[in-house]
Amino acid sequence: MSKGFSRRAFLGLTAASFATPLWANAPSRSLRPVLRPKGLGEVNMPGIESLLQEAGVSGKLSVAVARVGTGEVLESYGAQSAQPPASVAKALTALYALRYLGPGHRFQTKVVATGEIKNGVIQGDLVLRGGGDPTLSTDGLADLARTLKAAGVIGVKGRFLVWGGAMAQVTRIDNKQPDHAGYNPAVSGLSLNYNRVHFEWKRSANGYVTAMDARTNKYRPEVSVAKMKIANRDLPVYTYKAMGKEDHWTVARSALGNGGARWLPVRQPELYAGEVFRTLARSHGIKLGAPKVTKQAPFGTVLAMHRSSDLRTILKGMLKYSTNITAEMVGMAASHARGAQVASLKSSANAMNQWAAEALGMGNARLVDHSGLGEASRMRADEFAVVLARASEHGVLKPILKDIALRDPNGRVNKGHPLSVKAKTGTLHFVSALAGYISGPGNTELSFAIFGADVSARDRLIGPDRERPKGARTFNSRSKKLQQKLIERWGAVYRA
Repeated sequence: MSKGFSRRAFLGLTAASFATPLWANAPSRSLRPVLRPKGLGEVNMPGIESLLQEAGVSGKLSVAVARVGTGEVLESYGAQSAQPPASVAKALTALYALRYLGPGHRFQTKVVATGEIKNGVIQGDLVLRGGGDPTLSTDGLADLARTLKAAGVIGVKGRFLVWGGAMAQVTRIDNKQPDHAGYNPAVSGLSLNYNRVHFEWKRSANGYVTAMDARTNKYRPEVSVAKMKIANRDLPVYTYKAMGKEDHWTVARSALGNGGARWLPVRQPELYAGEVFRTLARSHGIKLGAPKVTKQAPFGTVLAMHRSSDLRTILKGMLKYSTNITAEMVGMAASHARGAQVASLKSSANAMNQWAAEALGMGNARLVDHSGLGEASRMRADEFAVVLARASEHGVLKPILKDIALRDPNGRVNKGHPLSVKAKTGTLHFVSALAGYISGPGNTELSFAIFGADVSARDRLIGPDRERPKGARTFNSRSKKLQQKLIERWGAVYRA
């Protein structure tokens, strides 16, 4: 792995490797809007306040637009009022991970033997050692099992151990989310299938047939570390309880219908991965005992190794699909590489906050995690718009951002729209954010950040109301329309 790109061509986020002081220290120029060049005022576009009143979005709006190349904030509204960024935080996490891990970094999952091999039997323990790969799948474990067979292994005299201590272990990303939310799983250095288990049910003559498995397109190994029981009730739809080393779920019979499937979060990630690997190894004639979690980092002979895709590819997928566990894992890996002591998601996020303040001039960033799922996170629109403007000069973030479709007045995708937008979206109930880049037929590229939130409405969410609260869809719909109108205003006024 080469980190030279991240230190030099990427962002050079140190005083020694970046000529512009903005990235090494606080901004040297004011973040207040600058005067528009002569002629721009001739464009007849409604102002931000008019657009906000027309949109009817509750809560507070914090927006800013900057010119790529100079980092000058051209226009802002409420920009110094820090708001929840939701998943827009993942864009900052991407910059952080690229800086400290490098775009070519690959995570490694290993199978380690602590003793020699005699007649195909390991004279010690066999350890499945996680390396912090957020994209490890059942297919990857199948490759490891196949390699282990090719090494001549048929059994283990000692124990079968699993180790996920490459990073802090977290039971769930955010404690306020519903137990059954697949986007809120446990986090560990050994994580499989984004730490989700597939729950499937079908109606039968005697009720329902259920299955819990770790499926991919190639494999469907059943698991016992996660169990499901059907309960005769209407609400709640799901309940969860950790019982020993197993995840125990119940589901309301009235919610099942004729059949269906969904992914549920895993709270025992190491044992989950261990059980699946044991099943796959058995298919190759390799006998392993039940997996046991070890807290000690294993050392010995590496018999098999799976390497992830490069970090740039992982981050592109993270930004496209907004996978929370990927953001948390690459964020913690970056904090470790930075030399921070990481005991929790919050401590790792604090390390990223410190870096953002020192290297990017984001002195007001207050993130509690790397994914933006935690509602207590805060970012300022003016600070982040400037960061995006600077990052664009080095071509590291914009190419991996998602294309955002602009729509016509009827809500249909407008393929002929003169502006193109690459950005990261962020959505929580009563929180809607968007940040990225605007380009068009003009000669000016713009960076922008839009953070809108009705924090008081979120504070009123209690119990079941947190999943589908009244008014949340309306807030989100109005926010997205407002975001497009802001983008169109900036594209016209500042000649994108």
